[in-house]
Amino acid sequence: MTVSDPTAKPAESAGPESAVETARRQLERAAAHLDVDAGIVERLRHPTSVYRVTVPLERDDGSREMYTGYRAHHDSVRGPYKGGLRYHPDVSEEECVGLSMWMTWKCAVMDIPFGGGKGGVVVDPKELSAGEKERLTRRFAEELRPVIGPMQDIPAPDMGTGPQTMAWFMDAYSMQEGETTPGVVTGKPPVIGGSYGREEAPGRSVGIVTREAIDYYEWDREETTVAVQGFGSVGANAARYLDDLGASVVAVSDVDGAIYDSDGLDTNDVEDHDETPGMVSGYDAPETLTNDELLELDVDVLIPAAIGNVLTAENARDVSADMIVEGANGPTTSSADEIFEERGIHVIPDIIANAGGVTVSYFEWLQDINRRKWRLERVNEELETEMLRAWNAVRKEYEARNVTWRDATYIVALERIADAHETRGLWP
Repeated sequence: MTVSDPTAKPAESAGPESAVETARRQLERAAAHLDVDAGIVERLRHPTSVYRVTVPLERDDGSREMYTGYRAHHDSVRGPYKGGLRYHPDVSEEECVGLSMWMTWKCAVMDIPFGGGKGGVVVDPKELSAGEKERLTRRFAEELRPVIGPMQDIPAPDMGTGPQTMAWFMDAYSMQEGETTPGVVTGKPPVIGGSYGREEAPGRSVGIVTREAIDYYEWDREETTVAVQGFGSVGANAARYLDDLGASVVAVSDVDGAIYDSDGLDTNDVEDHDETPGMVSGYDAPETLTNDELLELDVDVLIPAAIGNVLTAENARDVSADMIVEGANGPTTSSADEIFEERGIHVIPDIIANAGGVTVSYFEWLQDINRRKWRLERVNEELETEMLRAWNAVRKEYEARNVTWRDATYIVALERIADAHETRGLWP
């Protein structure tokens, strides 16, 4: 295991804006509105540490391959590090650092006692058998064991991973610790300490925040049109929540394309991509579109819920939605954000919109520590309460400071983090 230099700045690139570049620019915009010590802001520009490990895997044919894994720790002033583990070919150290920064802000805006972490393995999980994925996960857990734990760093599912992955991870950690430790990860199946409602929570919170934003602008819910890019776990649950609310979800997509019906889709009739890959783009709908065309539809609300960096300077002027609610992590680059601000398009950021995932992860962690399971109804009630509390805090800053929704959200988060740093001080 190697520890990367936490003060190293990423090289500038002429390519797409990286997650860490976007996160740093968002931090600086928020800091400009607050009287925060410059040293604290500079500290928050960098991770505490980044761990890089080599993960050996014996393939089903007996051959061995080496994979690279990462775990970034950004800030733990408010509590243990918290964040997902993703299996994806594009996982990188820089991406993990940027995503860990967003997790710090997300936990702070929700007022959850966690800090930001993120990690993953550079691998295409589609190329692994179930047995290979299990062996990779167990070995990755062992490699990270010195730096994780229920009071130190608590991973969760992300792209390419899920409840079963977390079950294997928890079991591997527990076997080495000599005791069952369900609180080491969240997002597990309920049968081994997972929380009811955890899988649906990020999409549900996107729905809740969209509902509140629609009501804030006094739009008629039943006259509101919605397009969702990415009909996976987050997008499908958000779309179905809004459909049940009375909004008209006119377009959804998966990786292969989008479907469109100006009269509104029955989102419960469209299988999500996680349930049956390819079913969304293959659904019998009046029209089919590309994912790029979906982003430019003339709708009231656009929810990018697939991957990062889909809204850029290249397409921001072609977006016709009146409001964007970010379901994915980092779907909007800072250059696109500036264009949306100039055009008067409201952007509700990911760090509040999809924060239902980490919020219910917090509930799961509490249930594991207390060895007492909550009913689904309680989970959803508690999630609703926490989302409204966070929304009202952000709305207050939005109205008081005449800033964008993103700036207001970051102001709430940064003020809480800065207060914690000031109160704890610097040791030694």
